[in-house]
Amino acid sequence: MNVIKWQLGFEGIFVVDAHGHSGGLAMLWRKEEEGRLLSYSNNHIDMVLNLADHPEFRLTGFYGEPHRHLRQNTWSRLRQLASASLLPWCLIGDLNNILYQWEKKGGRAYPSRLISEFHDALVDCGLNDLELVGHPYTWERGRGTSNWIEVRLDRALFSQTWRSIFPGAKLVNVEISTSYHSPIWLDLAYRRRDPFVKRFRFENAWVREPMCRQIVQANWLSYHTVSLHDKIRCCSTALAEWGKDITGNFKERINSCKRSLRQLKGCRDEEVIRRYQEVHSCLLEVLEQKEIFWRQRSKQLWLQAGDQNTKFFHACATTRKRNNHLASLKNDQGVWVNWDNGLDTVIVDYFRNIFSASQTNWERVIDCVPESITEEMNMELLAPVEDSEVKEALFQMHPDKSPGPDGFNPGFYQRYWDIVGSDVIRLVQHFFMFTEFPVHLSDTHIALIPKKAKP
Repeated sequence: MNVIKWQLGFEGIFVVDAHGHSGGLAMLWRKEEEGRLLSYSNNHIDMVLNLADHPEFRLTGFYGEPHRHLRQNTWSRLRQLASASLLPWCLIGDLNNILYQWEKKGGRAYPSRLISEFHDALVDCGLNDLELVGHPYTWERGRGTSNWIEVRLDRALFSQTWRSIFPGAKLVNVEISTSYHSPIWLDLAYRRRDPFVKRFRFENAWVREPMCRQIVQANWLSYHTVSLHDKIRCCSTALAEWGKDITGNFKERINSCKRSLRQLKGCRDEEVIRRYQEVHSCLLEVLEQKEIFWRQRSKQLWLQAGDQNTKFFHACATTRKRNNHLASLKNDQGVWVNWDNGLDTVIVDYFRNIFSASQTNWERVIDCVPESITEEMNMELLAPVEDSEVKEALFQMHPDKSPGPDGFNPGFYQRYWDIVGSDVIRLVQHFFMFTEFPVHLSDTHIALIPKKAKP
């Protein structure tokens, strides 16, 4: 579990050891100071959580008695936990019992006595059942057979005081497990996600494919008179359509190569040996592309190349995305605003205000500054920008730096400078000569980067 904690990038952990091959519980949390242990047993771990901008509350991970004749132990444990604290309370886990007959599909009817006892225990504890989003069952057996049974054994229970802190919380059935149980995800700030629109991003892994250069060249040079912006748009459309099959199925491509290698092993035929070497080279190339893909997202710019560091880059990218996520911010009135009630407006208004010009009187300040630029210096400053200066400036950028709205990072321009360079130089020189550029060049992404754990 400590290895899993490290892989997740979490700091807090508490484990109840298994007995042989049965039992065992674990609770992990992101920041050490956010969690405090209250009690534990072979069937539960009870924590006090202190999350940013929320009052303290209890979170109990619970595993109900799997044997029906011992189910009274579950009810007793629930009542004991309910009397242990008056904090807002949420209990989540595998209760090994259902609340309604419709929560079981297939097989014999569930014993009404156990359902009634479960209801009584929840009433005594002041707990309510949280709505489950997604597939209504969380456990199954005998899939695809006449004895297929599905049951909702996993759930989250809450007190009314906890619900007042997290009014939008939902329990989501993830449905991605190979286990009999589905993972359940308690989303404290649930909102219906809009359909995701994937934006174009140039992938540095594409440059290892010869076809990438052909696509760039064909789409860039076929338009001699259109603007740089139009060439970029045309090129991005063609690359997006082609590239989804390159970086979108690393797992499938790797597995295909491995299957072919297994089939070719053990043969000594000259043609088979040649084929084996080709497939092996292809596998190494896909692994290299996958590493470049995750290195680009990890922003570990200090590490240029490594020995199969894909897992490291993937972990860095995952941690970076999680740490940079902002669920809410305070507006000018000191009110917390989330994505459902206008967080994007708060962000845009803030930057619009600080970048708006204000009325100032700067002439008096300028008059006090002595002239220090000679005529020779001024001539150098006014000299036309040379081609080599533009190229040098662009090649000083790190290729993995984040792109703008057009999706192209510095690595694209550096790799295909022989194709795109003349257009870039012409645009820069035009700007320095006439002090104007296309309006779309001022478009940008706003990326808020938290500087502390609880911004």
